[in-house]
Amino acid sequence: MFQDSPIYDRLVAERGDIPAQTRREAERVSRELEYVMRPFQSSLGHAPGAERPAQQGAGWQRSALLPGSLPH
Repeated sequence: MFQDSPIYDRLVAERGDIPAQTRREAERVSRELEYVMRPFQSSLGHAPGAERPAQQGAGWQRSALLPGSLPH
């Protein structure tokens, strides 16, 4: 990205290649997370990366209330 930049070269020499280190760490964390989540995904019957089919009636739903009425 900044191969021909003397300022960038000096910063890398002084501080290290922070963008490259960050990228490597993010890739490592992503691999670890994928590994950890694999048993959970297989127990749900979903392949990694596959979208879950919509289930009717599943999830949170909000009911409308008339003004002044309280839920029972």
